[in-house]
Amino acid sequence: MQGEADMHEQDNGSMDQSSFTPVQYPSPVTLIADQLRSAIMRGELAPGQQLRETNLARRFGVSRNPLREAMQRLLQEGILENFRNRGMFVVTLGVQDVVDVYRARNVIERTASLLILDRDPDRAADRLTEAHAAMKDAVRLGDQGARRDADQRFHEILLEEAGSRRLERMFATIFVESRLCMNALETRYHEPGAAVHEHLDIAEAIRNRDREAIANTIDTHMRTGIELLTTNIWDSEDPTTTRKSPA
Repeated sequence: MQGEADMHEQDNGSMDQSSFTPVQYPSPVTLIADQLRSAIMRGELAPGQQLRETNLARRFGVSRNPLREAMQRLLQEGILENFRNRGMFVVTLGVQDVVDVYRARNVIERTASLLILDRDPDRAADRLTEAHAAMKDAVRLGDQGARRDADQRFHEILLEEAGSRRLERMFATIFVESRLCMNALETRYHEPGAAVHEHLDIAEAIRNRDREAIANTIDTHMRTGIELLTTNIWDSEDPTTTRKSPA
């Protein structure tokens, strides 16, 4: 076929395949970046904490070069920030950062939820309800780490069920910042079950195919997060401020 011939011609004529070499994956840089990212999401590396190259290189058993490459990758992702003559620090989200993350999530998750209605809302609602049940169990057991994981899984399912790879990629770009917000929210709800119930409302709105309820429940969930974080954590911070250099 002509299309296959064209592709064959491109493969053999437009590229110098001799320039390709076998790739080992995952590379040390990827492994280090993944571990640092996970530590930041779990709160093991706290916002504002400095990443000291000597200590980390020794713990990873690597030279500084792959460590620096991994840290540069996280810098590009917005997870780390670099202060001249001071070094690399875990990002600290300011008021406007938090507002921006939640507004972006609102748009992404509302769109995803509406797309679900054109696919299989019952299956999506079942999966979301399972994630909600895991959140309830974690709250009952007082396991905050498990609750955060189940919370994260709930929103991942929402994006998976929408069937849009581009929406999933958009969500992935603010994934770690969202997790930082979840970690900070842990102590902000006066009643931990309140956050859990908000998720059930979203699942039920999808099951009922209620577009207005979907929009309202997701909007309420996001606004609650913004209000709790910006009111209780940064009362004294100028709302136009984003990130501050560590002292």
